[in-house]
Amino acid sequence: MSARKEYEVGYGKPPSQAQFEKGKSGNPKGRPKGTRNFATDLDEVLAEQITITEGGQRRKVSSQLAALKRLKEKALKGDARALDRLLELANRRSSEIEGSNSERVLKAEEDDILERYKNDILNVPAGPSNGEAEDEYGS
Repeated sequence: MSARKEYEVGYGKPPSQAQFEKGKSGNPKGRPKGTRNFATDLDEVLAEQITITEGGQRRKVSSQLAALKRLKEKALKGDARALDRLLELANRRSSEIEGSNSERVLKAEEDDILERYKNDILNVPAGPSNGEAEDEYGS
């Protein structure tokens, strides 16, 4: 009993009557098990196969592809909002492609910088060596 009286109440230390009971959750209902998030549902909806008619022929495509084809058709018919959206998607895609290329160039530059730094630390002359001088490790 004396331990309870010595308990200091303050920030992060609630009174003992306000604390959760041992073994009992503070959120008993909680999130139901198996609840899916929005991203999972979106992926599933976009992957669903639907039948479209293209050039007089019926074929099955993903909902995502069908939506993009519909957006393209609207843009080509003169719908300004559809055209803006299609161009925005195209710009975003080209930026992603350019970004991945610039990362590769940056990596090559970084490798060059690291190689020069390593050579400076080891006092190795830059460029191919002729094999005359060996460092302290015999290489």
